[in-house]
Amino acid sequence: MPKTQRCTTILAIGLALMTGTAMAQTSTVPPSTAPVTCLPEGKDLPLVKPGTLTMSINATIPPTASIDKSGAIVGMNVDFGNEIARRLCLKPDYMNVQFEVQIPGLQTKRWDMINTGLFFTEARAKIMQLVPYSVNSLGLITASGNPKAFKTPKDLAGKIVGVEIAGFEEKTLRNMNDEQVKAGLASMDIRVFNTYGDVFQALRAGQIDAVFASDAIGTYYEKQGQFTKAVTGLLPGSPAAFATADIKIANAVVAALSAMSADGTYQKLMSYYGTATIDKWSAYTGKIQYFYAP
Repeated sequence: MPKTQRCTTILAIGLALMTGTAMAQTSTVPPSTAPVTCLPEGKDLPLVKPGTLTMSINATIPPTASIDKSGAIVGMNVDFGNEIARRLCLKPDYMNVQFEVQIPGLQTKRWDMINTGLFFTEARAKIMQLVPYSVNSLGLITASGNPKAFKTPKDLAGKIVGVEIAGFEEKTLRNMNDEQVKAGLASMDIRVFNTYGDVFQALRAGQIDAVFASDAIGTYYEKQGQFTKAVTGLLPGSPAAFATADIKIANAVVAALSAMSADGTYQKLMSYYGTATIDKWSAYTGKIQYFYAP
């Protein structure tokens, strides 16, 4: 039987919510000062708070979102959220929560949009509108230098692997493990954590052998000289998406991203963070759009 263990650290915040008013957010990329005309799609939206685009975010995953030394939330997701709100002439507000509460919170209208790099899946597109905006791949991150010489996912047989709870990565890792067990390999010892910040603390402490996460996270930590990307490019082409629970809000997000693409702001942000643009997705239709098939 596959092994599973849920782990927490003293830094885990449980299910408590921290509002954007209590936690500041700043743009990593210098914000655009060019005037914009309020997009008509931003009018009369059914928002949680009038005049404000309230977004859930998980600020534990640099470079997409993390908390800097001043206590502000920074990263690519913040830069995108700020610019989308600006195009709609709305105030951006962020609720920093663990991943596992983000979809339920959207469905119960605690926030207007999930802005945490949610992986696109057809199952998720049945319960909410998904707006893909970047292309990801997954990888294995190890202690610096890859001391256990991992080369393929098969090398994880019998090893302790950490992953954030309840996300696409956990489901993918479990499916991968199931297939390897069927092929006769030893089961991975999968440890799930509340946040990727907790996962990497465990890796740093030597409590796990590897982390299963996006390549972008691995690249960030490798540049910091902390860890090593042992295996990269797994499941290439899995897009990250914004998520909404109202079609009017989805249309507004699409309009803002389309305007950003038209004037080059979208491309500049993606280039700054070294992330592949959505046109690299095999299912890209030639325009930014939302997907929803209940």
